[in-house]
Amino acid sequence: MSQSPLPTINRRTAFLGAGTVGALAAAAAVLPRAEAPVAVATNAPAEPEAKSGYQLTDHVKQYYATARI
Repeated sequence: MSQSPLPTINRRTAFLGAGTVGALAAAAAVLPRAEAPVAVATNAPAEPEAKSGYQLTDHVKQYYATARI
């Protein structure tokens, strides 16, 4: 039984392959992407009962008034 020799890759073939991969990557980066359709909600979500986060209340307004220079 004779074994076939393994194919050798020379420098020119390696650079050709790397150039092809680089060109494909550049083309993929430039092409526009298809955007997924956006689902539209039919029912508006109910507003939360208690507001959370920063609220400008009377005592906060008084603090800012007294902190002015």
